[in-house]
Amino acid sequence: MLRTPTGGAGHGTAHTGEPLVSIGAVLAQLRDEFPEVTISKIRFLEAEGLIEPRRTPSGYRKFGPQDVDRLAQVLRMQRDHYLPLKVIKEHLDAVGRGERAPMPGPPREPLDGSWTADAAELPTAARIGRAELLAAAGAEGSELAEWESYGLVTPMPDGGYDVESVTVAKLIKDLSGFGLEPRHLRTMKAAAEREAGLVEQVVAPLRRHRNPQTRAHAEATTKELAELSVRLHAALVSTALGVRFH
Repeated sequence: MLRTPTGGAGHGTAHTGEPLVSIGAVLAQLRDEFPEVTISKIRFLEAEGLIEPRRTPSGYRKFGPQDVDRLAQVLRMQRDHYLPLKVIKEHLDAVGRGERAPMPGPPREPLDGSWTADAAELPTAARIGRAELLAAAGAEGSELAEWESYGLVTPMPDGGYDVESVTVAKLIKDLSGFGLEPRHLRTMKAAAEREAGLVEQVVAPLRRHRNPQTRAHAEATTKELAELSVRLHAALVSTALGVRFH
């Protein structure tokens, strides 16, 4: 059984004298509880600042027991609570500083469909109305209708919009100030759909997995792959244009 981590920021084992192991050995230790974990996933969590393994002079990652424990805690918080990585990091760092830090957010719905005492009071996905969306984007009804005709913004079955639609609408409005019309943005929409298709190919086996924990983890995996895809897209655009984003 992996121990609960005690380290926060700067939680590596460079000066503890504890045995250090390779990333492959870490993967082997975690696989029983987290069958979906991969080396790429561990590297991603490192890049996001969730873990800080020691590096050898030649650049190889080396992990101590505290690193492995913290990594396991990160994976559990993702799996059981669907928490964003930023929230997980803040929580674990607070615990590492000796602060009393209650677990943020409620646990996920049990796989058997039963609910804990307060589960019925959990907030549902946020939705906004058409007027709210127009106000947030500073747009006219005719503009929104055009965006919808090109599939750039899509209303939900009840006529409302999810929160992400606000971000999309604002960006479309900002781009229109540079002369980019909805018809110009169809290529971006098509590229996004292709990227989403690639993510679905990766996640589909997790959703079909016989292990219920693996199936439940598909949502978190989808989010991480989406984040990586967005970062790669931004880097490729930056490279193509010869500019640097700060």
